[in-house]
Amino acid sequence: MRPNLTKDISVESFKDFYWLKEELQSFCRENGISASGSKIEISGRIEIFLRTGEIKKPLRKSKVNKKMEPQVDLSFDTVITENHRCSQNVRAFFKTIIPKFHFSTYIQNYFKNNVGKTYRDVVNAWYEEEERKKDPSYTKNIAPQFEYNLFIRDFFADPENQGKSREEAIEAWYETKKLPGSNKYISNN
Repeated sequence: MRPNLTKDISVESFKDFYWLKEELQSFCRENGISASGSKIEISGRIEIFLRTGEIKKPLRKSKVNKKMEPQVDLSFDTVITENHRCSQNVRAFFKTIIPKFHFSTYIQNYFKNNVGKTYRDVVNAWYEEEERKKDPSYTKNIAPQFEYNLFIRDFFADPENQGKSREEAIEAWYETKKLPGSNKYISNN
């Protein structure tokens, strides 16, 4: 049985169960902890609070890095800078070259990890990713905070669940998240 999320919960019990981001934020507000940030960041602050009673402030990202001259003349030769932003202006540029362009997680990470490369390289990376998607064994990378999405994907990847409905997958998710421990899908084989 899942315990209530109160300041009296043990760290082990807190870590053992699945919590909605809204539940975590509500706990934070009730206990004077910042409720901003990702689910992983909020969980970390709650864990510190439960262990030590200390209220950690969220890490503020420097606004100086966010400032950037708006780039009006974008081209294939535009260089990816450290302060690159995936703005409407940038999206509009890429849509003139790739009509179905959108800022996928893959492309956002490409910008982040390829400072110094050009927009020509981004276009090539987009098309390479589109080719990889055609491979039947291709699986999209799902970030660890999206436990539900990971569970559902793994549920349907299990040959034991071939032909099962989305409702059955969701029911299995609800049963799993009630239990202590990992929320990862585990085959019954």
